[in-house]
Amino acid sequence: MREVRELIGRVADTDVTVLVRGESGTGKELVARGIHAASPRRDRIFVKVNCAALPAELLESELFGFERGAFTGAIQQKPGKFEFAHHGTMFLDEISEMGAPLQAKLLQVLQDGEFARLGGRQDVRVDVRVVAATNRDLESAVADGVFREDLFFRLNVVCITLPPLRQRRDEIPTLTDYFLRRYSEHYNKPAPALATDTLRLFAEYDWPGNVRELENLVKRMVILGTDAPIRRDLADAIAGRVMRVGPIPVLQTEAAPLVPAAAPVPSPPAVVPAAPAVLNGSLKDIARHAAREAERELIFRTLQQTRWNRREAAEILGISYKALLYKIKEAELDKAS
Repeated sequence: MREVRELIGRVADTDVTVLVRGESGTGKELVARGIHAASPRRDRIFVKVNCAALPAELLESELFGFERGAFTGAIQQKPGKFEFAHHGTMFLDEISEMGAPLQAKLLQVLQDGEFARLGGRQDVRVDVRVVAATNRDLESAVADGVFREDLFFRLNVVCITLPPLRQRRDEIPTLTDYFLRRYSEHYNKPAPALATDTLRLFAEYDWPGNVRELENLVKRMVILGTDAPIRRDLADAIAGRVMRVGPIPVLQTEAAPLVPAAAPVPSPPAVVPAAPAVLNGSLKDIARHAAREAERELIFRTLQQTRWNRREAAEILGISYKALLYKIKEAELDKAS
């Protein structure tokens, strides 16, 4: 992390495009804001756009704006985010979710500093510093033909990779203490004392949600005023139970059995095409595959229980609605299957 901070300092005073990579919850937006805060543009605007939050058509008008009459309902001209970010910094989160036509338009902005609004006849010139972020493997996306190679090279001028929290466990006590103080003050509640077992479990847990997951757990502890429920949940998650789904064993957490025994649901591999088995590879590859299959099983069962009410399913799973939509798409789950 010291290397990450040093790299931020080196690139901040330039206009070079930066690609921030890392798992979800590692703090990619914080890196982007750090670059902006240390740059000559610090007194200008910082604009964030999540490329996965909007359909392609809406994302184009959001980024580049539109002229009056460009489409039904366009009753007046609307400038896009790039125009708002003029002389400032644009943070494009989840850049891998941007569609091919928009990728070409973004490439033009990065190369020439100009673009045309939807329905526009004249180009608009802007001076914007772009920082992009992704938690996906862009090299694979390029190889699969879903991400432009020229755009990847243009974005990847400087790459900052954030390690997951499980690779920097020595930071967990410091982060925990910081979040305890922060949310105790925010909610005007006393910070709960953490048991020795809780700190031990924090050190042993793999934190798939990284720093964001740790922050939410600490927030929950402050609100409840005790760490006992968190301690039980973490102990269950670490111990787990192994059940058989497909060709390899996968982890089932306590939250998995969501469907009553009276209404059994077929296992997902019989209903939905399962991910290919990891026949050869390291233990880490097998564990990663097992985790994906377990997550897929749990999401499928939850959707069945809620009759495919995605918002209700997201609440049960404890994730955001957008995150659930992304996971459904990634796992190739749909009502037809």
